[in-house]
Amino acid sequence: MNLIDCHTHTQFSVDSEADIIGMIERARELGLAAYAITDHCECNRWYSKEHYSNTDIYPYFDFGADFENSVSAVTELKEKYEGKLNLICGTELGQATQELEVAERVAGDKRLDFILGSVHQLPDMDDFCFLDYNSYTEEGIYDLCRRYFDEIYKLCKLGKFDILSHLTYFLRYIKGGFGIDVDISRYDEIIAESFRLLILGGKGIEINTSGLRQNYGDTFPSMKYIKLYKELGGELLSIGSDAHTIEDLGKGIAEGAEMAKAAGFKSLCYFKKRKPYFIDID
Repeated sequence: MNLIDCHTHTQFSVDSEADIIGMIERARELGLAAYAITDHCECNRWYSKEHYSNTDIYPYFDFGADFENSVSAVTELKEKYEGKLNLICGTELGQATQELEVAERVAGDKRLDFILGSVHQLPDMDDFCFLDYNSYTEEGIYDLCRRYFDEIYKLCKLGKFDILSHLTYFLRYIKGGFGIDVDISRYDEIIAESFRLLILGGKGIEINTSGLRQNYGDTFPSMKYIKLYKELGGELLSIGSDAHTIEDLGKGIAEGAEMAKAAGFKSLCYFKKRKPYFIDID
């Protein structure tokens, strides 16, 4: 099976201490056909703390510096590992709709091969990973879900990325962390509309396998939505472990590829110079 991992984080992400060389050498060990480093770039915290008035909402800043450090390092390492590893210079662009000027700047950076589009925070709120869901009513949790998918739709309409990352991100915490079941089928219509925007704009989705090794126990999104994307005419399907450690690199990728096959996909895609390349799963 030809395996790729197109969503990983290194020492240049605020929530990772993974040595970048160690990650690359592990990708070589695994024999990955393509390996992307996609360190975090949260648009709504691009500048230093002094730039923002709502500093209590999210405690991290200077993602512009993180972005530059990551992209500069990977660009240099691509030359060093040429012929040894299909290394991809990427970024995970968070909250693009909340800071359009930054999103434009990142999307225009010619060093990038690949951009993941993500929503980790709602406007004027903390990251979903930091919220205390026990303090919410059932109605309040569903309101968070609705607002999240509204943001996903806006992100898909904006574009500025290649692959939509972990469509059902919030479930990692609401269900996986707090054990609260939510029925997201009530949002199927806006999810389908988001997929249509992606397909029209030549964008894709990923199978994010991180949930398989976490309490959640499934991919982001689940098989239902992978199939829906396919049924609507989607062709660009990527896959990523969302590894923040060397040990997690490549975890769940084989299982995710089997899911892709079961959903009707014969190939996965990775990006170089912002153009998709397809690789047969088998």
